[in-house]
Amino acid sequence: MNRLTDLFKIKYPIIQGGMVWCSGWRLVSAVSNNGGLGLIGSGSMYPDVLQYHIKQCKKSTDQSFGVNLPLLYPNIKEHIDIILKEKIKIVFTSAGNPMTYTKLLKDNGITVVHVVANKKNAIKCVDAGVDAIVAEGFEAGGHNGHEEITTMCLIPQIKSLIDVPLIAAGGIGSGAAMLAAMSLGADGVQIGSVFAASKESSAHINFKNKILLANDGDTKLTLKEIVPVRLLKNDFYYEIENAYKQNASKEDLINILSRGRAKKGMFEGDISNGELEIGQISATIDSIKSVKKIITRIINDFNFEKNRLLQFNL
Repeated sequence: MNRLTDLFKIKYPIIQGGMVWCSGWRLVSAVSNNGGLGLIGSGSMYPDVLQYHIKQCKKSTDQSFGVNLPLLYPNIKEHIDIILKEKIKIVFTSAGNPMTYTKLLKDNGITVVHVVANKKNAIKCVDAGVDAIVAEGFEAGGHNGHEEITTMCLIPQIKSLIDVPLIAAGGIGSGAAMLAAMSLGADGVQIGSVFAASKESSAHINFKNKILLANDGDTKLTLKEIVPVRLLKNDFYYEIENAYKQNASKEDLINILSRGRAKKGMFEGDISNGELEIGQISATIDSIKSVKKIITRIINDFNFEKNRLLQFNL
């Protein structure tokens, strides 16, 4: 055990990213049942849908699970009401100020973790009283930091500032990457893209198959004027690129984005016109595996690489 497994009451220090349109109850309960911490991705859910997924998780696992709560979500107060009503014990907040809801959640006995992409926001988290911090590097899929700091640079910088448990995220999809992150000071890892392409993910099969075809350089961080997001290149991505070439305003970009693009791409399977959020690690994903196989492989690889490094006596 380490500080993270003790905090969440889990077997392995592996947290599944709370990804919009991918992190439904089947994925969440599978991760939790196999020793990690599953997170419901509430950012793509109406309040009644969130409540449904929480209830299904309770039926499907007796292990720890939590909810990922993007603070920019318009129904945030309704979501918090449901989280309190359903007595959720773990909440990961992101995309907003950790000062806003941390005290309320903690006063209700909830373990609170916040996601950051720079040192300034890590300090805000400590001041807000969070129980742990996710430091997410530029390699990650979905919403990202403006600064484009890579995970390998970000982890030691934030580790030097904080005493609470630190979770590394961004570009992590193997046991070797997990070992590297923990060598830099992380207590565990948060993994998104690999789980997005799993059998239990609620993502559409077309999106999963598109991930399998990804090569290095096939994702790009864009839309910094709104919220930076890493996307797979497709017709929608090139529509954004052409808008930039035409000197599109922020309002023009919002107009392009606000047509339900994320749902269309990741959940409904329109891989041409939809928004396909995925990390750089997608270039290494070559098959759709079960959560059990993914976690088993990560732990086996972690232990193999750890033992392999013991032979080096520098």
